[in-house]
Amino acid sequence: MGTPRVGVVASFDFTRDDEIRRWLPDGGELEVRRTAEAPADNLTMVSALSDPAYLAAPVRALCDTGAAAIAYACTACSFVGGEAGERALREAMESCGAPRALTTSGAAVEALRSVGAQRVAVVHPYAPAVGRRLHTYLTAHGCEITRITGFALAVDEVPDVQPEEVTDLIREGDSPTAEAVFVSCTGLPTYDVIAPLERELGKPVVTANQATMWALLRAVGEKALGHGQQLLAS
Repeated sequence: MGTPRVGVVASFDFTRDDEIRRWLPDGGELEVRRTAEAPADNLTMVSALSDPAYLAAPVRALCDTGAAAIAYACTACSFVGGEAGERALREAMESCGAPRALTTSGAAVEALRSVGAQRVAVVHPYAPAVGRRLHTYLTAHGCEITRITGFALAVDEVPDVQPEEVTDLIREGDSPTAEAVFVSCTGLPTYDVIAPLERELGKPVVTANQATMWALLRAVGEKALGHGQQLLAS
């Protein structure tokens, strides 16, 4: 038998389809479907997209493709409602037929645990109100945040961020006492920066898209590909 097909529900403005496919193993198949549009303001948008109703149509469409596991690949949309909100999203996906359901925020927590990191430096592009929700979500799951650095990008600025800019953000957001750096937001390009920064900083760098694909593929018994990325070796 071949590699099971997996699926991703992305927000309507997601632009990193090509990047997330880079984590697929040979022969892997990934289907992506998007939510309906939501208001453009950062907190308003992610709060709207945290409503499980936005997932029904794309999850059912992914089930029709035969996806064996489905991830909601939007970090803020899955942490903005806290632990209960994240759980409600997974339950809604399962009620729509997802054989296995996960979210980026849930995957990030599991990824940080997998690399043995409790003290975490966090980098994100959100407005301050959303950044505070992220801090609350991570601490509720046992993370000690050594530093949280928000760059308050407008929603329409995120797709234009380049990998070298992400590198600079991570360097700036790291802290000496952190056991890992977590980079939130699936809109940021991170595949090519993870391994070099891990060598430079001497610690794991866990990113939203990486954690999503790692957890999604693990759910179907497969391993994500990413040479030199510590999470994928854990």
